[in-house]
Amino acid sequence: MECFQQRNLLLSGPWKWLVTEFAHYYGVSDAYTKLRYLSYVMDVATPTKDCLDVVLDFLSPVLMKGNRKSVLSHQENRILGEVEDQVEQILALVFENYKSLDESSLSGVMEVFAPASGLPAPAFAPAVKLYSLIHDILSPEAQLKLTRHFQAAARKRSRRHLAETDELTNSSEGTLTDSVAIATAYQKMKSVILSIKNEIRTDIQIHNHHLLPSFLDLPNLCASLYSMELSSRLCTFLITCPPSSPSPPVAELVIATADFQMDLASWNINPVKGGVNAKELFHSRITPWIRDKRLFLLELCKLEKVKWSGIRAQNSTTPFIDEMYQQLKEMLNEYKVIISRWPEYIALLENAIADVEKAIIEALDKQYADVLSPLKDSLNPKIFGLKYVHKFSKRTGEIYFVPDELGVLLNSIKRMLDVLRPRIETQLKSWTSCIPDGVNAVTGECLSEITVMLRSKFRSYLQAIVEILLENTKMQNATKLKRIIQDSRETIVGSDVQSRMQPLKDLLIKIMDHLHAVVEPHVFIAICRGFWDRMGQEILRFLQNRRENTSCYKGSRIAVSILDDIFASQMQQLLGNALQEKDLEPPRSIMEAHAVLCKDGVNNRDNNYYY
Repeated sequence: MECFQQRNLLLSGPWKWLVTEFAHYYGVSDAYTKLRYLSYVMDVATPTKDCLDVVLDFLSPVLMKGNRKSVLSHQENRILGEVEDQVEQILALVFENYKSLDESSLSGVMEVFAPASGLPAPAFAPAVKLYSLIHDILSPEAQLKLTRHFQAAARKRSRRHLAETDELTNSSEGTLTDSVAIATAYQKMKSVILSIKNEIRTDIQIHNHHLLPSFLDLPNLCASLYSMELSSRLCTFLITCPPSSPSPPVAELVIATADFQMDLASWNINPVKGGVNAKELFHSRITPWIRDKRLFLLELCKLEKVKWSGIRAQNSTTPFIDEMYQQLKEMLNEYKVIISRWPEYIALLENAIADVEKAIIEALDKQYADVLSPLKDSLNPKIFGLKYVHKFSKRTGEIYFVPDELGVLLNSIKRMLDVLRPRIETQLKSWTSCIPDGVNAVTGECLSEITVMLRSKFRSYLQAIVEILLENTKMQNATKLKRIIQDSRETIVGSDVQSRMQPLKDLLIKIMDHLHAVVEPHVFIAICRGFWDRMGQEILRFLQNRRENTSCYKGSRIAVSILDDIFASQMQQLLGNALQEKDLEPPRSIMEAHAVLCKDGVNNRDNNYYY
């Protein structure tokens, strides 16, 4: 026969007639004719559709005759055995390269490794039919043999993909130090994951063509092997190229690994022991990441005094707090990838943030220790058993004005409470709301404790300042409110009281003007209202000690009205439209003083708006 080769296997024309006539003339059986022809075909056979179709067409009539040993001659059985052995080799080549078959290639197999296609190769269907023809497909031996062919195929594909990272895993731990090299390494590992995921997706597509026997679940069979080998490679990679933080390249690998696991579950791929488990792979890394980040930020707090001392930001706060909360914000952004997949790490992250916030507060206290020193007698009122402390150590004869540095501290704490911390809390709360049922992650308690502590500290600072400012009014007889009221008589006219109140008014205005220059509006309002309230308490205390003597009530009423006018008008003058109506309402003690002086018996203790 002329040109008999891999792509020209069928007899046609005169050759076909000649062979048929020759067999009939010499009485050669049809089975022997087909088997002898197949023996020549198998010498040049390739894993291609046209070759397998020929084998199937010629072998089927021979094997469909029943018990071949009794039907076929000894010579025919010998040739059949040889043909079947050769067919087994071709079928093994097909099944173990089922994603690399190429009809256009001379060998029938791709010469260059390429990504898998979702379509079964043309040779796939006749190969399955041929395997079912020469095997009892219901027998465990035949099923096991076919299964091992596909396992070998998956193992071969897996090794080709993993070969891309061999150089990374064969090096010793910590060899890669250059950031670009590390990023490239993680990108390669991510690409391997995506490639292997594509292999499994392709297996699903091939399986959905329903060409394979029902016992063989191709996606689960191959995915288990892919997953185990990928998991092993990831473990080795993370040891030789340990990630120091969830940097963008590392985060991309975490995402790819977690998505790989999720996709397998969504594709109904059964989990396998030793397969990819993203959380188990990265858990031993995530905890140290958070711990190291916490230590890094705590160290920044120790260096803060050197870095930010004497510097004031545009909003009259220390830049230190914005810098630190920016670090915390970046920390949350870094761990967004982790938390969105494993929300149980929220609690660990929250504890680290709370520790850093405590360090920030301690750093502020140390940096501004000098300006906080005059307030120390008012910071622990429980020691003296009083609501407020009235004695201050070693006061000089000078009027106390809130120092600029103390203003910066108060503004900074206020900014932390109103702006910086809520951003952090909002982010954590948004993650907490997404925690699925059954996940044990108690959150919010640590940050709530910090909020309570910071508000308490801020409130105590304001109270201490108010006490010192009140002491300013007692340093001279002309500005002592009790003395002014005490010297008043029932017959005194308003102009006399106003004249007596003028030195106190000048002092209060001077204090408020300076206060306005060093603190932001909300802090200013809080201190002014606290100061206003304390002045009212002084009047109430004076009136309670003179319940039977009403001769000073008229002077007291005039004094209270003047105080109301001083605080309300000065606050309005300095803040203008920034004030709200409630800011100008008299505080509780002033309301009570009005009630006592007017004898209206109104109980205003339910008004808790101090400052």
